[in-house]
Amino acid sequence: MSNLLEVNSVSKNFGDFKALNNVSISVPKGSIFGLLGPNGAGKTTLIRVINQITMPDSGSVFLDGVILNSNHIKDIGYLPEERGLYKSMKVGEQALYLAQLKGLSKAEAKTRLKYWFERLEIGDWWNKKIQELSKGMAQKIQFVVTVLHQPKLLIFDEPFSGFDPINANLIKDEILRLREDGATVIFSTHRMESVEELCDDIALIHKSNKILDGRLIDVKRQYKINTFEVGIRANDKLALQKELSDKFEVSVANFKTLEDELKLNIKLNNNNPNDLLNYLTNKGMVSHFVELIPSVNDIFIQTVKNN
Repeated sequence: MSNLLEVNSVSKNFGDFKALNNVSISVPKGSIFGLLGPNGAGKTTLIRVINQITMPDSGSVFLDGVILNSNHIKDIGYLPEERGLYKSMKVGEQALYLAQLKGLSKAEAKTRLKYWFERLEIGDWWNKKIQELSKGMAQKIQFVVTVLHQPKLLIFDEPFSGFDPINANLIKDEILRLREDGATVIFSTHRMESVEELCDDIALIHKSNKILDGRLIDVKRQYKINTFEVGIRANDKLALQKELSDKFEVSVANFKTLEDELKLNIKLNNNNPNDLLNYLTNKGMVSHFVELIPSVNDIFIQTVKNN
């Protein structure tokens, strides 16, 4: 898969403060790329560089194989964390105005807005002023004007901020559909469960440096600990726990079950998981047997602490 966006060794200073230090990322075409990091890590600065709001001190950025330039403004849609709608303007006239700034004719903008307003069931908002809308309602309008011109690259910075669970799920489905339709997405958020659901690739920035990147599934493989969460019903749980502790590295597990079971985390070294399962089934009734896959949240915390 070729890359739509290439950021090569980008650095940016603000006075004595280094916001980005030699950061490189590659965003594959047709992917959702998670840009992660603690507050103040440098994510927003990198996003601003990609949007040409801020110029890098060194390094280069390529979009679809071409050095980033002013003609690329129409190829990028940006939903910032701090929303930028004009509160006293009516929704419809503001959406038309912003669409025309991105190169759409008024007629084409009206056609696309009608489609999106119907799709998100917000058609009766056309003549409302932004100040009359809730934060979540205004967020829907901001989402529409971000995607309306069908850019190659979409950048969403905390896109679920202000949404209730129903509307957050609605926007999540729309982001996935945009990806299926060929868009490439950079997705910056502190909601790690959203990264799990949406992202194909991730990069983690900490203290202005990229400290981790790759395919999400490969990153998870790198951090997995070959440990299985086990629930087993046995006549003598204490005796079984001691027996297992003599053979394996064992710790108490915490998960919900309907029965009174022995719950353990069992770490394997070179053992085959099937051998462990066969062993356990000879000791009692196994009701739960799951490999512990590290979550993005776990990986995020561990990597930041280690750095």
